[in-house]
Amino acid sequence: MRHTEFWSRMEHHLGAAYARTWASQQVMADLDGRTVQEALDAGVSPKQVWLAVWERLGLPPSER
Repeated sequence: MRHTEFWSRMEHHLGAAYARTWASQQVMADLDGRTVQEALDAGVSPKQVWLAVWERLGLPPSER
């Protein structure tokens, strides 16, 4: 997964105005206690970050 696809999915589920704010505020244990944005900035793959987001948001398996 590329960063563009990751952000497209984030915007689809959270809205364009809120996706980046949510990503900068949500600290997640699955990302070693980092926010979504911190994990991406640290080089964690967008796919791995998406799986953590997917789980946190409780999205259906089809969105995985």
